[in-house]
Amino acid sequence: MGTLHDTRFPNESAAYRAARDEVLRAEIALRRQTEDVAAMRRKLPLGGAVPVDYEFVDATNAPVRLSRLFTRDAPLVVYSFMYGPQMKAACPSCTSILDSLDAEAPHVTQRVNLAVVAKSPIERILAHARDRGWRNLRLLSSAQTTYNRDYHGEDAKGSQTPALNVFVRHDGAVRHAYCTELMFAKSEPGQDPRHVDAIWPLWNLFDYTPEGRGDFYPALRY
Repeated sequence: MGTLHDTRFPNESAAYRAARDEVLRAEIALRRQTEDVAAMRRKLPLGGAVPVDYEFVDATNAPVRLSRLFTRDAPLVVYSFMYGPQMKAACPSCTSILDSLDAEAPHVTQRVNLAVVAKSPIERILAHARDRGWRNLRLLSSAQTTYNRDYHGEDAKGSQTPALNVFVRHDGAVRHAYCTELMFAKSEPGQDPRHVDAIWPLWNLFDYTPEGRGDFYPALRY
């Protein structure tokens, strides 16, 4: 099987190049599959109409309806942040995701609407945001709604779960379009659900290294 390109690195061996080309072929196949899956998502029929125009509380302590989160004619992406009122601290993994997403938000919102929802009171959410230095995320409290339960940011026992949902506005109604349902499918042994890994730079960066992810998990303090 021929070489895939002519780029080489200092002192690499023939054994390294042969093994690297094998990995590269797998990466090419993965790139193709990633594009194919993204195309399948785009072809999904619309999901169900949102049953309630949920009323959240925003950073100004004012009520805001789900329908009003469409500040531009584009889909609405809502991340369910694991920070419930009974939790002593915010989820470190969700916090790691949002540390990155906060910096990306000005870019993201050029194309889609974006919001982050948590079950704690808005004052508690904002205190955590100040501690992290978040400046760009639209943070909302869902404390007085059933949004978390309805869209699987919370289980039947009230435990918070991380979920990313996408909504669209169609013919005057808000419809559900997508949820990161991979978390509900059984994982391979030794794997996490990985349902929101695509927006989590931490794991994707570690996956490039010889040690991989290992048993590392992010913390709120180091």
